[in-house]
Amino acid sequence: MPCALEHIRTRYLGEQPYEATWSAMRTFTDERSAETGDELWLLQHPPVYTLGQAGRPEHILDAGETPVVRTDRGGQVTWHGPGQLVAYPLLDLRRWNLGVRTLVHALEQSVISLLAAYSVASARREDAPGVYVEGAKVAALGIRVRRGCSYHGLSLNVSNDLTPFQRINPCGHAGLPTTRLRDLGITTSLDRLEVELGIYLLQAIDAASREAREEPA
Repeated sequence: MPCALEHIRTRYLGEQPYEATWSAMRTFTDERSAETGDELWLLQHPPVYTLGQAGRPEHILDAGETPVVRTDRGGQVTWHGPGQLVAYPLLDLRRWNLGVRTLVHALEQSVISLLAAYSVASARREDAPGVYVEGAKVAALGIRVRRGCSYHGLSLNVSNDLTPFQRINPCGHAGLPTTRLRDLGITTSLDRLEVELGIYLLQAIDAASREAREEPA
């Protein structure tokens, strides 16, 4: 069985425009073959609201001057911007024996494990994918699977402004509170957290893949 830490290339991309990154993910996915290696992209975006494939525009209450992009991921509306970490796993799900639900849980688990390392308890919600601390959302998820391969991923609020979330119904839930690592007492640098999140994500993929392979037929 492949090991994610050894077989998934992690790329630290800094701040990248959302639409250009989305286009690059689609191109990577469309052009890959069975031999193409998997990658994990870690980055930040300039301010942007993104609306999922089935997202409802009325969940955007007041975008102001912030661009709104209709994208092809799952989920409703969210915001990206500086100070927020974004992780995009570009995986051949068959290689790792992962289904969509299992991948979502692995993404959530990576954040749960990261926060636990800082003694912060968090949890997932089955009715609203993401990670929550005392009811406030700290990480949002939205993925796309095309030709058996995943792109898009998760966003984790670290030190970003939370005001833009007040201009939307986050992930389609009116009045949903949001939080960030800084407000949870985690003051580690964003660069360090980026590395740690990447490691926890690869470990979560390994664990999910191993569990799936051990399930009886």
